[in-house]
Amino acid sequence: MTFASLAAKKALHEPIAMVTAYDYPSAQVAEAAGVDIVLVGDSAAMTVLGYESTVPVTVEEMLMLTAAVRRGLSTPLLVADLPFGSYEVSNEQAVTTAQRFIKTTGADAVKIERGGSSVDRARALVAAGIPVMGHVGLTPQTASAIGGYRSQGRTADEALAVYESAIALQAAGCFAIVFEAIPTPATDAIVPHLDIPVIGIGAGPRTDGQVLVFHDLLGIYDGRPARFVKRYAELREPMIAAVTSYADDVRTGRYPQPEHGYAMPADEAARLCSVLADRGATPVRTARTRRIG
Repeated sequence: MTFASLAAKKALHEPIAMVTAYDYPSAQVAEAAGVDIVLVGDSAAMTVLGYESTVPVTVEEMLMLTAAVRRGLSTPLLVADLPFGSYEVSNEQAVTTAQRFIKTTGADAVKIERGGSSVDRARALVAAGIPVMGHVGLTPQTASAIGGYRSQGRTADEALAVYESAIALQAAGCFAIVFEAIPTPATDAIVPHLDIPVIGIGAGPRTDGQVLVFHDLLGIYDGRPARFVKRYAELREPMIAAVTSYADDVRTGRYPQPEHGYAMPADEAARLCSVLADRGATPVRTARTRRIG
């Protein structure tokens, strides 16, 4: 996937499939599934690293996760979230941070949140040759400042603010924009005014594509899913059941069985025991060896 082919998909009204990934195995799944874009989202803070919000995740943590995804990915476009506090201070800070992601992880682009000063940051990044994806509506990095995790654009004035931010980000050179938790009528009114692809998450069907969090769509994350999440699988319970069965097998001696081990020639095993006996080695009698021996 290239930026040109992404733009072509919008022109041809071909829906764009985007998903998050945070490590090598999830990247391989996204690759095999044939999605168009993979986002290493700062949602990893909650789904992978156990933080209570996206705010605490660090640049170093996101760099590690993005590099792991890159190793498992070849076809989709790879976008890395710039974490909170890594680009807001100045254009110089934004460019320096983004350059680290592009150079050290192999990401194709970065994503930043909000309009306002982020428009200036986007413009500076594009001028530095770094492709940028914008993000408007519910912006989790600043959720507390916009009234919490709630939809944005529920009044005409709020929707106009979303529109103005999106238009400004497009003018700054963003190649695409994420619309998050925006009422469907607002999305329907705004999207026709944008020339770049709009990727929705809880923004209705009128967007040019959709994105969901890997752990949400597979039913792995144990947190309460957002209203817009559709579960395509419920993997958490089978995963727990499988690990529970393994633990039970270990505790009852059902695992491992002979077929799970490696063979050794009988004469070599006998020689090993003979050498150990000659050296005066004495077996340690543990509770386990007493029980099964």
